[in-house]
Amino acid sequence: MQIVVPDEYRHLYVQDREHPVVKIPAEVLRQSASEVTKISKKTLLLIDDMMRIMRRANGVGLAAPQVGILQRLIVIAPEGMRPSVLINPTIVKAEGEQVGQEGCLSIPGLYGDVKRYEYIEVEALDRRGRELTYELEGMPSRIVQHEIDHLDGVLFIDKVIAETLHWMHPERVNDSDD
Repeated sequence: MQIVVPDEYRHLYVQDREHPVVKIPAEVLRQSASEVTKISKKTLLLIDDMMRIMRRANGVGLAAPQVGILQRLIVIAPEGMRPSVLINPTIVKAEGEQVGQEGCLSIPGLYGDVKRYEYIEVEALDRRGRELTYELEGMPSRIVQHEIDHLDGVLFIDKVIAETLHWMHPERVNDSDD
């Protein structure tokens, strides 16, 4: 889907030191990320940077490709949950269905409804390299699915129910911006 950013939203598409999130149409957002083979000091610094960037952008999730790094690493901070990192996340079980509004820090101002699984089990490594299984439902499930899509070069606009797409200033939305 080709997105034409209205003039009144163009200021949201700046990328610089103050606004480090990569925006469409950057190529990196359409590429598949590589598996993290070793959790190094550099990986830990990336995790800390991503957590900081996500918080500053008022997001609830962020994938490494959104900061220009093609590694299978996401950070999430659903309301009511401790912020977490998932390294090499894989959905191993999925059930049910939910439809809800999504936005994306890489496509600021654009929102629409996306169909996702209601419940997922995700296997991933934590920042210490420990294997963990996360059981998630509702909004946390939606956030993780959205972020894993980023690792495969998929954006929410690829799955959105087209007639629900709409522009709205991010300050007015309290729903799921990743």
